[in-house]
Amino acid sequence: MKFEKKILSDFNVARNLEWIETNGLGGYASGTASGAHSRRYHGLLVAALHPPVGRTVLLSKLDETIVTNETAVGGQAIRYELGANQYPGAVFPNGYKYLERFSRDMFPVFYYRAGDVALKKTIAALQGENTTLILYEVLEAGKPITLELLPLASSRDFHSLAHANDNIGKQYLFDKGIFRTLNYQGGTEFFIAVPRSQFIEDQRWYYNYEYAIDQYRGTDFREDLYSHGKFSIKLKRGDTVGIIVSTENPAGRNAFRLFAAEQKRREKAIKEFSYDKSIERLILAADQFIVRRGDRNTIIAGYHWFSDWGRDTMIALPGLTLATGRLKEAKSILQQFASHVCEGMLPNRFPDYGEVLEYNTIDATLWFFHAVQQYFKYTNDRSFIRSLLPVLSDIIDWHYKGTRYHIKVDPEDDLLSGGQEGVQLTWMDAKVGDWVVTPRRGKPVEINALWYNALRTMEALSTDFGKRNEAKQYGEKASRVYASFNEKFWSEKNGYLFDYIDGEHANDDLRPNQLYALSLPYPLIEGSKARSILSAITEQLLTPKGLRSLSPKHAAYKGTYGGDVWNRDGSYHQGTVWSFLLGAYIDALFYVNLNNTRESAITIVNTFLKHLNEAGIGTVSEIFDGDPPYTPRGCIAQAWGVAEILRVTLEHQLLIPKDKIPAVESKSDHAAAPQLIAHDS
Repeated sequence: MKFEKKILSDFNVARNLEWIETNGLGGYASGTASGAHSRRYHGLLVAALHPPVGRTVLLSKLDETIVTNETAVGGQAIRYELGANQYPGAVFPNGYKYLERFSRDMFPVFYYRAGDVALKKTIAALQGENTTLILYEVLEAGKPITLELLPLASSRDFHSLAHANDNIGKQYLFDKGIFRTLNYQGGTEFFIAVPRSQFIEDQRWYYNYEYAIDQYRGTDFREDLYSHGKFSIKLKRGDTVGIIVSTENPAGRNAFRLFAAEQKRREKAIKEFSYDKSIERLILAADQFIVRRGDRNTIIAGYHWFSDWGRDTMIALPGLTLATGRLKEAKSILQQFASHVCEGMLPNRFPDYGEVLEYNTIDATLWFFHAVQQYFKYTNDRSFIRSLLPVLSDIIDWHYKGTRYHIKVDPEDDLLSGGQEGVQLTWMDAKVGDWVVTPRRGKPVEINALWYNALRTMEALSTDFGKRNEAKQYGEKASRVYASFNEKFWSEKNGYLFDYIDGEHANDDLRPNQLYALSLPYPLIEGSKARSILSAITEQLLTPKGLRSLSPKHAAYKGTYGGDVWNRDGSYHQGTVWSFLLGAYIDALFYVNLNNTRESAITIVNTFLKHLNEAGIGTVSEIFDGDPPYTPRGCIAQAWGVAEILRVTLEHQLLIPKDKIPAVESKSDHAAAPQLIAHDS
C-alpha cells in the first residue's frame, strides 16, 4: 500500500486517500495523504472521553514547515511548508507537492523531499489510551534545519464544527518541552510533548478550512481552528524527534519507546497470518474495531462516526474475533450484550451521550444466537454457553408472547413478524424525519431465516447439554417454520424468494436479504430453488465491491449515493452496494456447490481486496455506488465489511497456499467446493 509522487501530486486524488489510527477506546487519529482534512471527523487527536464514545477533536492538525539555513532573494530564509489545507477557491500551502511517497502498512508514513531535505513522518495511535505519536526522522539534509510545528486546535464534539469565538482560553503552559491547555472552561486538557523545542507564542484564529466530503454530503463544511503559537526544533541529518499528543501528561515518556511497544503488539497480531499480505492488512483493520466499554469489550460499527451497534456487533463478531483467534474478546463482547438483554431484545445501539439504550431492532437479537453458536463451535466453552442458556431461552419465550414493536411469532404459521408505523427494525433502517425508506413491516425473509437458525441452535444446544424435552420442542418449532417458510416465501414466477410478507402482500423486490436462507448454518432452501436464487442475485446484485441492495431493474433503484441527508438516506438501501454482504454470498456459493466454487470465491476475494488501496487505506468502506465505477461512500472503515471478507477468506481457506492448507476439516459450516465465477453485472 504505497503511493508515489505521480499520484500524490494530484491534490484531488491525494485528498481522497484517507488513513485512520485507532486506540482501542473508540478514539483515533485520522486524515488524508494530502495533509488536508476532507471531513469534520479528521483530527490528530480525537479522544474518546467516555470510551468508546464521547469523541472529541482536541488537536485537529500539526502543520510542519522546514526552515533551511539558505536564503532566498531578499535575504529571507527558505521555507518549505509541508502542510495542506483547502480554503474557498484555493489550497494553501501546497505541501502535498513535496510528498515523495505515502505508505500505509502497519502505520501511515509520509516521505517528504524539499530542496536537499528528506523528512520521514510516522503517525501511530496507542492502544488503550487517548494518545497519538508523531515521529520525525531527518533522512537527508545538507545543513542543519529548523522544523516548525503549528498546532491547530478545535476542542469540539466530533460531530460538530468550530468557529471563531471569544470564549476560547488564552492560557497555556509550556515547560520542559510540554505544552498544555484546556482551550475552554470545563473542557478537556490535552498535552503536546515536543522534546528539545522552543515555543513561540502567536495566538490567533485561522479561518475557513473547507472539508470537501462534508460539502458533498450536504452538511456544513467550513471550520475555524485556533493556535497558541508554534514549536521550533533545531535538527540535522540523522536526527529524530518524537511528539506525544495526549489527554494524559506525557512527562517522562519517550515517544519512540511507546511506538516500539505498539509496533510489537501489532506484529504479534499478524504473526500467524504472515502467509498473505492482504490477510495481514485485514487483521490489522479488524483490530481497530475491538474496543472497551467499561470492563468489557464491544465493537465499534464503523469509523468515523458510528458507536457500538447490536446488529453490527453480532454480524462482525465471528470475523473480527473467532476467525482471528481473539476468543477472550469474543466472550467479553457476548457478555457485554447479554447483560443488556431486555424484554427478549438486544440493544440496537449504545448512544453517544449516555441516553437510554435503543432497542429498535428485530434482527440484532437473532444474530446474537448465531454469534453464540459460532463461539461454541470455535471454543467448546461449555461453562460459558451453559450460563447463556437461560438468556437465550428467555429471548425465545419473549418472541412467542410478543415484545416491543409488535415483534411476535404468528401462531398461524410460526413465522416471526414485526413492525409498526414510523419504525425501522431490519438492517435496511434508513429514516429521514418521519419517512422510513424501506419499512419492510411484517415478515422479512432474512428475519425468518435467522429465526429458524435461532430455533435450530437452541435445539442443538439443548441436546448437547442434555435437555432432551427442550430440544424436542425447539426442533418441532423449527420444523414448522421450515415448512411455512418454503410454502410462503418462494416466488414461482420470479424464481427467487419474496423479500417480505405483510398480510396478503408478498413483496417481490429482488434484494440480497434472501441470501441468508442459503448461507446460515441451517439453510432453508435446497436444490434447484437455491441455485435459482443464487443465479438471480449473481446476475443483478453482485458487483466487484459487494452486493447491491436493490436490483438495477427496479424503478426505485438509485445507482449513486450522495447529496444531502434526504438524498443519501433515500438511496442507502435502494441500490447502494454493501461490502459485508460478500460474506453471505460466498457462504451461499459453497452451499449451492456448483462447478468452480472455490475458484470463483478466490476471484471474488482477490478482486475485492484491491479496494484496500482506495478510500480508507488498508480497511473496508461501508458502502459503494451501485453503478460503475462503484465509488466508495459512507464510513471509510466498517466493522462488518472487514469482518465478513476476513471470515470467509479464513474459514474457506481461500488465500492459503495449497501446500499450507492443513489436512483437517474446514471450519466453515458448508463443505468447501467449487462454484460460479463472479462477474460485473
